[in-house]
Amino acid sequence: MNELDRPESNLIVDVVAGISAAGGLLFGYDTGIISAALLQISQQFHLGTGGQQIVTSAIIAGALLGCMGAAPLSDRGGRRRTVMVAAAVFIVGTIMASLANTIWLLTLARFVLGLAVGAASQIVPVYISELAPARRRGRLVGMFQLAVVTGVLISFIAGYLLRHDSWRIMFALGAVPAVVLLLGMAFLPNSPRWLAMRGDFEGARAVLRRVRGSHRRAERELQEIIDAHDVQAPWSELAQPWVRPALVAAVGIGLLCQLTGINAVLYYAPTIFSGAGFGESSALLTSVAVGVAMIVATLFGSWAVEVIGRRTLMLWLLPGASLALFVLAALFHLGATTGPNAWMMVVALLAYAVLNVGSLSVTIWIVGAEVFPLSCRGKGMSLVAAAHWGADLLISLTTLSMVQAFGAGGTFLLFACVNAFAFFFVLRYVPETRGRSLEEIEDRLRRGVFSTPEAV
Repeated sequence: MNELDRPESNLIVDVVAGISAAGGLLFGYDTGIISAALLQISQQFHLGTGGQQIVTSAIIAGALLGCMGAAPLSDRGGRRRTVMVAAAVFIVGTIMASLANTIWLLTLARFVLGLAVGAASQIVPVYISELAPARRRGRLVGMFQLAVVTGVLISFIAGYLLRHDSWRIMFALGAVPAVVLLLGMAFLPNSPRWLAMRGDFEGARAVLRRVRGSHRRAERELQEIIDAHDVQAPWSELAQPWVRPALVAAVGIGLLCQLTGINAVLYYAPTIFSGAGFGESSALLTSVAVGVAMIVATLFGSWAVEVIGRRTLMLWLLPGASLALFVLAALFHLGATTGPNAWMMVVALLAYAVLNVGSLSVTIWIVGAEVFPLSCRGKGMSLVAAAHWGADLLISLTTLSMVQAFGAGGTFLLFACVNAFAFFFVLRYVPETRGRSLEEIEDRLRRGVFSTPEAV
């Protein structure tokens, strides 16, 4: 059998993706735990709607800065070292949050956690995509999103089990995966594409031989990287006309992933549902059910991105997400939260979570890590993460205020309309990248055929 026809060695790549995705676990846990902790924190510190939104959004403000700061750090020091720095910041922020004795110290601690969350969201998908083979890249980068929703589910379960204990324990549990990430990354290789961008082609060759399991396959891939060799470019490169289609597609998905409302559900579902007449325990259990739905959706989406494609997956699922929110809005408008209506509310919420997470949330980090040229991939992914966190900050600061002003029904109706808009955005601007190498995608950008029908 020809060496190039042999199956690729998957173990080392799986280990790399698995350990790196621990950053996603932290991302999900630290952003999701506030959903349960907020019920206790609000009572202890006598927080109103504004105070609740500030504590919740502090981690998002930190993430917005963290994702932008990670780009130059990852270009200079490498993807792997940047992930290790993020893990160390996670540990510091976790200790601060669990020991905070005033609301301002807790807010500062969540801001520090946000710096790490933002850095992880920017660099982990890039690191995995630059190590993964083209035919498995979507599934392996999808492990990051799977880790995110797993972290969210763990936070919901922890919040329910610890509902009669201190919120400090809820925050302290986040230190465990942070330590695993910091120690695990110390043994992983650098990105071969980052090494090549720095001119270290021998180092890139050594890493590719290690992760591909075939010297000929490694040499072929290295030659593709050399042929498309880019040097590190300034931020202004992202404004070049030939890069713009990638910027629109990736940043657009980053914005819509949040503006469609998924984190409004993650952060405030217990608060909204308890305010609508559900008991506190029932509201927390609803969040656990949402977490399970997100796991199922991410597992399906991580499989589907390689089987039916990134673009097709979004086009199939987004209409259903919009419809589920229209139904949920109508049920809130009717106002009955007992009997069949209550069950229908939960079913509509779960359907929305499955369809939205299984489409936009699965593909945001995959598409963002794929479409930018190597010379500005780190910076481009920073803008995707910044769009994601900027929109998330807007949602976290306004959701409860919108519920007060328009009611839960009006708020979910607005999110339903944004989900419908997302369908048309994907249809117009997002190409299919399934099965293409990163160098092929860059070549299509340079030739001006990035989003033509041929790429779908």
